Amino acid sequence: MFQQILDPIAGSLLISALCAALPLVLLFVLLGVFKVKAPIAALAGLALSLVLAIVGWQMPVNQALSATAAGMFYGLFPILWILVNALWIYRLTVATPWFEVLGRTIRSISNDLRILAILIAFCFGALLESLAGFGAPVAISAAMLMAAGMKPLKSAIVSLLANTAPVAFGAMAAPIIALNGVTGLPLNELSAMAGRQTPFIALIVPLLLVFIVDGRRGVRQTWPVALVAGAAFGVAQFVTSNYFAVELTDVVAAVVTVAAVLLMLKVWQPRETVGMGGAVEAAAVPAVVSAGGTGGSAPQEGTTAARGSGGSVLPADPAIPTDNSRPEARQIWMAIAPYLIIIAVFSVAQIPFVKAWLTQVGSVTFAWPGLEITDSAGKPVAATKFKLDHLKATGTLLLFSGLLTMLLYKITASQGLRIYRDTVVQLRWTIVTVTAVLGLSFVMNLSGQTTTLGFALASAGGFFALLSPLIGWIGVALTGSDTSSNSLFGQMQATAAEQTGLSPVLMAASNSSAGVMGKMLSLQNLAVASAAVGLDGAEGTLFRKLIGWSLGLLALITVLIFLQSTPVLGWMVP
Repeated sequence: MFQQILDPIAGSLLISALCAALPLVLLFVLLGVFKVKAPIAALAGLALSLVLAIVGWQMPVNQALSATAAGMFYGLFPILWILVNALWIYRLTVATPWFEVLGRTIRSISNDLRILAILIAFCFGALLESLAGFGAPVAISAAMLMAAGMKPLKSAIVSLLANTAPVAFGAMAAPIIALNGVTGLPLNELSAMAGRQTPFIALIVPLLLVFIVDGRRGVRQTWPVALVAGAAFGVAQFVTSNYFAVELTDVVAAVVTVAAVLLMLKVWQPRETVGMGGAVEAAAVPAVVSAGGTGGSAPQEGTTAARGSGGSVLPADPAIPTDNSRPEARQIWMAIAPYLIIIAVFSVAQIPFVKAWLTQVGSVTFAWPGLEITDSAGKPVAATKFKLDHLKATGTLLLFSGLLTMLLYKITASQGLRIYRDTVVQLRWTIVTVTAVLGLSFVMNLSGQTTTLGFALASAGGFFALLSPLIGWIGVALTGSDTSSNSLFGQMQATAAEQTGLSPVLMAASNSSAGVMGKMLSLQNLAVASAAVGLDGAEGTLFRKLIGWSLGLLALITVLIFLQSTPVLGWMVP
C-alpha cells in the first residue's frame, strides 16, 4: 500500500508544490519556448514526473509504472477510441462527392460574406469540430471562405475565432469525458456546468465574426442574424449538455443553428450584401435554399482544398451533379446523412431500456492491477478503479455510425478499411502525445503531485476562482488541446476548489470552458490556418491579430465563472 505524502520535499508544501510543477513547466517550456514537437515534449514531461514520483513522493516503482500504464490505456480507450472513429467518419464523408454537396449547400444560402462567415466558420466549423477536431474545422472553413471570395488572412482569422464555442464539447465531448476520467466527478454534472458557461461565449462569437468581416457596418446591418445564430447555438448547447447526451452537444447545436439561420433569412435580409473583394451591393431577393432546391448562386467550389484534407476520393455517384448547380432536396439530405445517423444512433442509445442493457452487458469496472493507493488522509484513491465501457462507449457508437454511413454511401469494406488505416496513420503522433499526456496526468494524480499543487493553490482562497480560468487558457494555448489541458489540470482544479470551499465541478468545468479561448492562439491551430490559406509563416501575424480577442473573451468568461462561485450566480452550479 502506498500512502500519498502532501509535503515530501523538505517538509515544505511550497517547495513540494514548486517541484510538482516541474513536469508541467518542462512541457510548456519545450512547447512554447523551444518549439519542440508535442510528442517529444509530452514524453519528457512524463519521464520527469516518474522520477519525481519515485524519488520525491516515494511512490514504489511498480506502482509508478502501473499508474503510467493506466493513464496510457485511458488515453487509448476511451479518448483516442473516440477521436479515431470520429475522424474516420469525417474522412468517409470527404472521400465521397457528398462532402462537396454539403459545402455547396451552405454557400448557396447567401452571397454575403458576413452571413457566410456565420454559416461556414461558426455553424459548419462546429459540425466539423464535433467529429474531426485537430485543426480540420479551421482548415476546411478557411478554404471554403476563400472559395467564397474572402481574403486569405481574414479567412484564417474568422475561422480561428469561430473555433471557440464548440471546442469544450468537440470530438464527441472528449474534453469533458477526459475531465470526468481524471477527476472522478460525475460526467453529467461536468457536462451541465460547461453547458451553463460556453453558451454565453457562443452568443458573442457571431457578432465578432461579422465585425471582423465588415467592421461596425457589418454589426449594424447583420446583428439580427448574428444574434439568432448565437442564441440558437447557445440554447441548443445548454439543452443538449444538460438534458440529452453530452456527446451530441455540438452536432445538435450546429444543426439547430443552421436551421435557425435559414428560417431567419427567409423573412429577413441585410440591407446590403458584402461580396467578393468586399464589394457592397444592395440586397437582392432572399437567396435561401428551399425544400425544392432553389436558392442563390453558388460560389466557386474549392474542391481541391476540401478533398485534400480527407484523403482519396471515391468514384463519383451519378446522382450527384458534377457542375456547380444548386443541390436538390434529396442531395442535401444525403449530404447531411452522416450527422443525422450519429444523432439517431446516440438517441437510440439514450432510450432507457437500451441504455440499461448497454450498461449491463457493455460496461466493466475493475481495480487497475498493481495500484494500492490511499491519499494523505488514508482514504482510498478513486482513480485506482477503472471503468471500461465497450459496447456503450462513445467511440463504439461512432464506429456503428461509421458502418451505417458506409452502407448508405455504398463504400466497400476494403475502401472503409483503407480510410480507417489512413486515419490512424494521420493521428499517429497525436496518439503518442495523448497517451503520454494521460500517462503524465495519472502519475501526477496518483503519486500525490497534483494534490500537493492543489493544496498550494488553495492558499489563494476565493481568488482562485479568478485564477482557475487562466490556468485552463494557458493549458490549451500551449498544448493546442482542451482534452490535454483537462487531463493535466482537471484534478488540480478540483483539489484546489475543495480546499478553498469552492465547487469542484465549477472549477473543473471552468478549466475546459475558459481553456477554449486559448485554442485560437495555439501553435498547432495557427500553423493549420496559415497553411490552409496559403500564407506559410503567417503564424506571428495571426497571433497578433487574435490575442486581443482571445484575452477579451477570457476576461468575459472569467467574470462569469467568478460570479458563479458567489451567491450572485451560484444557483447555476449543479
